[in-house]
Amino acid sequence: MLRAEQVSRQVSSPEGPLTIVDAVSLEVRERESVAIAGPSGAGKSTLLALLAGLDVASSGRIWLAGEELSALDEDGRARVRAAHVGFVFQSFHLLPALTALENVMLPLELAGRGDARERAHAMLARVGLAARQGHYPRQLSGGEQQRVAMARAAVGEPAVLFADEPTGNLDAATGERIIALLFELNAASRTTLVLVTHDRALAARCGRVLDMEGGRLRPSPGA
Repeated sequence: MLRAEQVSRQVSSPEGPLTIVDAVSLEVRERESVAIAGPSGAGKSTLLALLAGLDVASSGRIWLAGEELSALDEDGRARVRAAHVGFVFQSFHLLPALTALENVMLPLELAGRGDARERAHAMLARVGLAARQGHYPRQLSGGEQQRVAMARAAVGEPAVLFADEPTGNLDAATGERIIALLFELNAASRTTLVLVTHDRALAARCGRVLDMEGGRLRPSPGA
């Protein structure tokens, strides 16, 4: 489902080129759940953005659902993302001018689906927000906003669901409910899950854990 070969990402800094992701290679099988774990600044979020086609590698090659992202331009990567990818961000990334329902409908409408409203209704009910679908993000709690974000990511039944520190802005109790919902949605839709986290207990709930430090990736002991 997902493969990276010697992928690196460099950026400019006052001290010269800075390598954030350093020659990473990995494979993720269909329907597998994989956690990329490590401390802040390890390069986890940058790697996730590269794997999802949200950013472009400085070198190396990436394949997602059989398509080589590294050979595509931005329009091509956007097409692959629309067809195959769902993404849950730490900071929710909901559109403030749209209601919860409209936020969840958006990817379906962009894909030209005629049943966008019905599917969005059903997905919001599934995450426990049937009564809040007419509310705007500013009227929702952090946990509710993340549930809307997860509904938006899952409503198109993506081949791969990427989650970047999905509980980072939530308290512990709310975060636990969000994680339980994430794994429930993932199991129900039988998608591939790639999760970035610094929380070892959360990482251990995935089928496989990869440690990242200093831009490099390695299997965790016992993983």
